Amino acid sequence: MKKSAALDALVRHRTDEVVVTSMSVVRPWGRLSRHPLDFASADSAMGHTADFALGIALARPDRRVICLNGDGSMLMTLGTLVTAAGVGAHNLVLVVVNNGTYEITGNQPLPGGPGLDFAGMARASGFPVAVGFDDADRFEAALPELLRAPGPVLVDLRIEPEDEGPIQRRPDEAADYLQVSLETSARRLREALDALSP
Repeated sequence: MKKSAALDALVRHRTDEVVVTSMSVVRPWGRLSRHPLDFASADSAMGHTADFALGIALARPDRRVICLNGDGSMLMTLGTLVTAAGVGAHNLVLVVVNNGTYEITGNQPLPGGPGLDFAGMARASGFPVAVGFDDADRFEAALPELLRAPGPVLVDLRIEPEDEGPIQRRPDEAADYLQVSLETSARRLREALDALSP
């Protein structure tokens, strides 16, 4: 499946969830969404996007958090799966955009290759819902239920490799949330969450 088809489906079903993006998903999501609850986690802490999203989910149990994580990033912090399940992060939806490469750094092959089963790893870690898709229509049909299911939820999306290229925060980036510093982006997210508090 194409990354754009999967993200198009998600943007159609997204309501008021926080969406935290990583690496190869940052720019494509930023082209589709300009929601105040979008956050680009594309700075120096590669591999920790899921940790950051889990932190938001735990701090704000009233708000569903969707993490669009890369497969390479997920592989770097597999312990996050056990932690998310162990703390019962009921409001976390962890989407692994699985193209089998480290796309941002030059599409080097991921260790383990196409045999990696992130949904299987999540189930073994205690996730109550962990599924995989390689078809955008099937993914979109399942999205309403996945976004409401008690979590943590893991979705392993098999995506065709592309070449998004390196990401930097600078004023000429197309994605609004990459045009400002990490500090400004984090402050804006906190302000948006505070404004939407019950």
